[in-house]
Amino acid sequence: MNKERIILGIDPGTTIMGFGLIKVVGKKMEFLQLNELDLKKYSDHYLKLKLIFERTIELIDTHNPDEMAIEAPFFGKNVQSMLKLGRAQGVAMAAGLSREIPITEYLPKKIKMAITGNGNASKEQVAKMLQSLLGLKTLPKNLDATDGLAAAVCHFYNSGRVTVGKSYSGWSAFVKQNEGRVKK
Repeated sequence: MNKERIILGIDPGTTIMGFGLIKVVGKKMEFLQLNELDLKKYSDHYLKLKLIFERTIELIDTHNPDEMAIEAPFFGKNVQSMLKLGRAQGVAMAAGLSREIPITEYLPKKIKMAITGNGNASKEQVAKMLQSLLGLKTLPKNLDATDGLAAAVCHFYNSGRVTVGKSYSGWSAFVKQNEGRVKK
């Protein structure tokens, strides 16, 4: 019997958080949803983090994903931007961890490579490939939503492989793997 599982993919951001959900039955994936949380109208960074947490919890409670895949922040030139992105990722991860959902982080290049075969692919190339793979009729105006969906699809392709990136099954697993970062 084919076990069914749902994967929630998140592209964290403090301007737009993209997300997508796929259902996996056996070795086949099926598109469920993609969308975004638009945070541009809010100036308070802490309010944005609260909204990211609440929306992630709402997605989890609505769709009951079995696993979460999240795009890891990459090092950029602007340290402040990277810190904000890391916080956005952290609150999305905290939402998943609070519901005991296993989380795997993927670097943007790894996601692009899994979807298009090219780690330097553009957002548009990733979106077009997802459209083809999942039979999407239209693509969203902002491609942050397809980036979230891409994280979920990347996780599907990497499931069952030995090394899939950093993975946490709950708070205790996170603490154990990050002892130097966590105060006791």
